Amino acid sequence: MSEDFDILVRNGNVIDGTGNLWFKKDIGIADGRIRRVGSIPESGRKTIDAKGMVVSPGFIDLHNHSDFSILAYPNAECYITQGVTTVVVGNCGHSLAPIRNPDNLALLRNYLAPLLVSDFDYGWNWKTLGEYYEKIQQQGISLNMAPLAGQGAIRLAVKGFDSNEASREEIGEMKKLLEESLEDGAFGMSTGLIYPPGSYSSTEELIELASVLTKYGAIYATHMRHEGDRLAESLEEAIRIGEENNIAVEIAHHKAAGKANWGKVNASLRAMERARSRGVEVNCDVYPYTAGSSLINATLPTWVLEGGAAKMLERLKDEEVRQQIKKEIAEDTMKYQNMIAGSGWDGIVISECPSKREYEGKSLQTILREKNRFDEPYEGFFDWLLEIEASATMVVFQMDEDDVKTVMRSPLSSIASDSWGTAPAAGGKPHPRAYGTFPRVLGKYVREEKVLTLEEAIRKMTSLPGGKLGLESRGIIREGFWADIVVFDPDKIKDKATYADPHQYAEGIGYVIVNGQVVVENGRLTGMRPGKVLSRC
Repeated sequence: MSEDFDILVRNGNVIDGTGNLWFKKDIGIADGRIRRVGSIPESGRKTIDAKGMVVSPGFIDLHNHSDFSILAYPNAECYITQGVTTVVVGNCGHSLAPIRNPDNLALLRNYLAPLLVSDFDYGWNWKTLGEYYEKIQQQGISLNMAPLAGQGAIRLAVKGFDSNEASREEIGEMKKLLEESLEDGAFGMSTGLIYPPGSYSSTEELIELASVLTKYGAIYATHMRHEGDRLAESLEEAIRIGEENNIAVEIAHHKAAGKANWGKVNASLRAMERARSRGVEVNCDVYPYTAGSSLINATLPTWVLEGGAAKMLERLKDEEVRQQIKKEIAEDTMKYQNMIAGSGWDGIVISECPSKREYEGKSLQTILREKNRFDEPYEGFFDWLLEIEASATMVVFQMDEDDVKTVMRSPLSSIASDSWGTAPAAGGKPHPRAYGTFPRVLGKYVREEKVLTLEEAIRKMTSLPGGKLGLESRGIIREGFWADIVVFDPDKIKDKATYADPHQYAEGIGYVIVNGQVVVENGRLTGMRPGKVLSRC
């Protein structure tokens, strides 16, 4: 059979994404799809000699936040150069839609400001999730994006930053907005239950809202209420939401935060296995680092943010409020995760602070000492938050390396980055996972430490997350599937990004193909933007 191929990938060791051992085959690509896997005598318009290289499906990042930055960085270079060809966005309850009115928009913009590209004009000319992603698609992107609807954004659209229990009518409005997003193609709903306003939701409210997911076969992805002291209870809540609605559950960036909680992942993984044994499709994802990243205001009790970012700043000026915040943090009585108690002032490092770049890369302890305020750290911290208008992101050192490996080894876990697109010109000290997550797994945890086999690791980056999300014809090298492919050197692939110097691209990736077009060639970006906004519909 003679066939014309746009691209032929020859002589590579193919790891197809299913967990199977590698095999030697050629891959013929035409019209964006894999047309043949086998011995191919024909020539192609372009031939890639992959001798000595691994040929795998493109990596699928199941927990990503590049919806905040893709308009500014449409080439998504920090991800494409890792071999990531699809990002799942709208996580942690955060999404840039729905937007119902100007007041809602102002609250949303102010709240998400630390996650947005500070000097970029977004235009804000959309209201629905569908309209936002249509704008992205029209601009052109280098990789594929699969959106989730953020429950926090949905609740904000209906109730703002009101912490009161949602009425039946308000829940009905939220359900309509979620259904609208699902009709627009969202693959599910995410929650970020440490972040207001999503954190104000009761379990019963979440169960009712998530019931909309059932008829769509869509997933529930959750950043749980607590990843430390109350890890077990938080996991129980997530499983209950899935079980009562017969929907799949994804536990985001699974960890046990804070030294006192290290080791708890063994019990939480067993709890997931028990839930699966009774029919609850629960999985988790993990990033290969011992530090997380979040908004600086996540260090405060969630009630401080009631009413929005402006109200938070007003409260921080009130001495009585300050004393209450100090008491909750110091005595560790916060309702949600206490990051300062869990990591210490020296374990929280400012990653991006656009209004005051001089603080980037410094710990809170260092900042307070430089200001001669560490004798009264809480008062100094509150004053500093007012100085920067509480608009910054942070890296939080809170996890145990053995726990990371334990979660990584679990057959339930996918690899994910939990970061967003950036570039060296953006500056700052973003978490190195934005540049290094997937090569770090393949270099450090596969080649060097042998925590995973190469085939297991690639399954966790391809068919497992793709299947969990319900992506059709992606995540496996198979005839008829979309040609999202990575060609890398297994002996050289590694991450280079560090906490001190994060803006460094990974090494060892030779070629990246997205929808049948080459976006990385010989380790360099081609500038092509063949990515698609994917739809569950």
